[in-house]
Amino acid sequence: MNAIRPVRTPADLVEAGLVAPEDRARIEAVAERYAIAISPAMAALIDLNDPNDPIARQFVPDPAELTVTAEERADPIGDLAHSPVEGIVHRYPDRVLLKAVHVCPVYCRFCFRREMVGPQGLGTLSPEAMGRAFAYIADHPEIWEVILTGGDPLMLSPRRLAEIMERLSAIDHVKVVRFHTRVPVVEPERIDEALIAALKASGKTAYVALHANHPRELTPEARAACARLVDAGVVMISQSVLLKGINDDPDTLAALMRAFVETRVKPYYLHHPDLAPGTSHFRLSIEEGRALVASLRGRISGLCQPTYILDIPGGHGKAVIGPDAIRGSDGCFTVADFRGGEHAYPPSE
Repeated sequence: MNAIRPVRTPADLVEAGLVAPEDRARIEAVAERYAIAISPAMAALIDLNDPNDPIARQFVPDPAELTVTAEERADPIGDLAHSPVEGIVHRYPDRVLLKAVHVCPVYCRFCFRREMVGPQGLGTLSPEAMGRAFAYIADHPEIWEVILTGGDPLMLSPRRLAEIMERLSAIDHVKVVRFHTRVPVVEPERIDEALIAALKASGKTAYVALHANHPRELTPEARAACARLVDAGVVMISQSVLLKGINDDPDTLAALMRAFVETRVKPYYLHHPDLAPGTSHFRLSIEEGRALVASLRGRISGLCQPTYILDIPGGHGKAVIGPDAIRGSDGCFTVADFRGGEHAYPPSE
């Protein structure tokens, strides 16, 4: 499929062949609650002959999204509980989220902020709210890093991004600015000289955390966009979500992490899916996730190993879901290797 414009409505989905005409009414019910957007780059990757296509599964609405389970919640990681002023989330001592915008170039069907983003979401921060957010950052000298998220901050124009970065440049205790984005993958053409210059306008160290979940997303165009960023001195790290039917097998996960490293993007976080409303069909158990991540050890280079994490519901922060590789106490341990073999540590004489 070669879409020349974004897919944004149930009618667009039917026209593009992504939804059968007889299913349109059910998809319209989903669209009434959650935003839809599929960029031309992602639409072009979808295999219309594969009913389980992993790209389509990420972006094409599913009636299963209307099934909300008891444990799911509108704010699954507790952003609102840690928001001292509009647009700021201050969950950890040395860093804050700055949510300047709440729109995205694509809307993931598993998004943990799906109740906040989109045309019906929280919108873009007003100049007054932005001023209060910068004042909060300036008044808290413990803040070392500002993470622009939302929404996707690279949806802002280079002019708007440069204005934000110039405001941050005046706050001496902020040393690092990080951008959480899907843009280099889903709209790689946006990564041009003007945008890159805006990212670096503060003079601070700039990081871009790239969200991708399947190796097919790292197209030649996406890799070229990442190369433009890295060659300009922007450090890139990855974020992925472990998703049933998309990347929940060792080969796909290994291929994704290798694709990141080949693109000069350091694997960083692999998120256990959050308890967002209508996303139970994407979730696997922690035991299954732990086994998948353990299977990467020894299979692929240490450069390719992500950290598997859970955002504790209610706003309590992230916890590492490590493989249960070491057991024991009092100086005597049993250590499991990547093949499942067990060894005493320290070794017996």
